[in-house]
This record gives sequence, structure tokens and C-alpha cells, in this order.
Amino acid sequence: MHTCCAPCSVYCIDSLRAEKIEPTLFWYNPNIHPYTEYKARRDCLKDYAEKTKVELIIDEEYGLDEFCRSVVNDIPNRCVNYCYKKRLTETVRYAAKHGYDTFTTTLLVSPYQKHEEIIKVCEELSSLSGVEFLYRDFRVGFREGQQKAREAGLYMQKYCGCIFSEEDRYKKQIAKESANCQISKNSI
Repeated sequence: MHTCCAPCSVYCIDSLRAEKIEPTLFWYNPNIHPYTEYKARRDCLKDYAEKTKVELIIDEEYGLDEFCRSVVNDIPNRCVNYCYKKRLTETVRYAAKHGYDTFTTTLLVSPYQKHEEIIKVCEELSSLSGVEFLYRDFRVGFREGQQKAREAGLYMQKYCGCIFSEEDRYKKQIAKESANCQISKNSI
């Protein structure tokens, strides 16, 4: 199971284990920047995997240069055209090479991700590789998983992972603050 972070993995792991499926987590996220954020998420996942006794495989590629070169000309579509494909391709490549017959991703838990696009990428990779795509709409358990993550004291990130998603978060925050200032000015 491609795993973007510990909080997103909580419900996915619980759900699969309820089905008697024991996931192996695969960390490959060269989109996460800056390095301090990458390290915080990776290390939190390591701790969580150890506590929950789930196998974790880590690919340490920290690919800032490649990521930026690959998305700079189409930043608004970076998730669909690069990020999902890159991370899931590496997951499937690892799975095929090491004898796994099925893959999935924690990206399917987030209501903030482009769910249908993730499914398309996974289905395409499955047909090309022969590794079966295990689809689950984990979004039904997003809030539950996030609550369990908070209760467990897991590091809760504030943005998807790439520097551009962090910028989007700040733009939304600034717009909200600006709107609140306008309301305050009009109230005076």
C-alpha cells in the first residue's frame, strides 16, 4: 500500500485488517517538501508502523530537483500529470519486482485528493504491470482515521505535501483573513 503519511494510513490499515488483509506499507513520496516536512512525515510513519506492527518499506528518494522540473510547466495539474503517476508507478514497480500481487494507496482516503484520477492511474498501472489494483473507497473513514491519529499523537500535517500545495494553503488562509478584515471594516 503506497502510503503518503501515518494519519492517512490509520483508517486504511484498520479497514484492510478488518477484511483479513495484512498490508505492507510502501513509502515513496519525493513530492514532499521541504526536507524537514518529508522527514517529519517519514519518521512519524516509521513510529506508527512499529507501534501497529505493520511492515514498512521505505524508498528514500528525496527528489526535489526532479519534482520541480517535472511540474514547473503545469503546476495546476501537477497532481494528476506527475505526482500520482510517479508515486504509484514506483509502488507498482516495487510490488512487481518483489512478488506482491496487489497494490493500493492511502491517497484514496483523502476527500481532498482527486479520487477518480487516482483510480484511473491505478487501473492503468495495473493493466500494464499485471499487479492487481485493490480499490477501496477509504474516504468513508477519513474523519475516523484522523481522529484516531490525533488521539495517538501522530504528526498532523497542514498540506498535501508539495511546496505548491503549501502555497495553495497560504493563499486560502490569506483570502480568508482578507475576507474577515472586510467584514470587520464594514461592521464598524
